[in-house]
Order: sequence, then structure tokens, then C-alpha cells
Amino acid sequence: MLSELQTAKKVVGVKQSKKAIRDGGALRVILAKDAEARVIRPIHALCEEMGVPVEEAETMAELGKAAQIDIGAAVVTLLK
Repeated sequence: MLSELQTAKKVVGVKQSKKAIRDGGALRVILAKDAEARVIRPIHALCEEMGVPVEEAETMAELGKAAQIDIGAAVVTLLK
């Protein structure tokens, strides 16, 4: 799952992910299990509302590294 983030078309972060989900451009969303609930709960709810599949990564550090950024990521959205 995380290995495909290196080459996939994606956005990283809450604001960009919300926009992609709302606009219908999200294929799948990956949330970090250790991210603050107040940050990821609205994303999860929006995914359920829009019918976007949600997967989980163990840590923000792991998700950030997989997305090829130098910091942790709470959410990464794969784009269509």
C-alpha cells in the first residue's frame, strides 16, 4: 500500500485532501493511526459521505516517508 505512494499522483495534508475529496478527485485516502483524532475525524467522515475508501498507516512518520516528504503526514490522498 505505502510503496505505491512514491509514484502515485497524490496530495498530502488535510486541506488539500479535503478539496480533492469534495471535488471528486480522490481515489483513496490513507490516514495515520497516530494522528490527532480532531485532525483526521473530519476527513474520515467526509470520505464516508463521498464514498471514498479509507486505509490506515501505522504512524505519521511512516506515511510522510512513503509520500516522500521530510515530515510526518496525517493524511495522504491518492488522486484519480
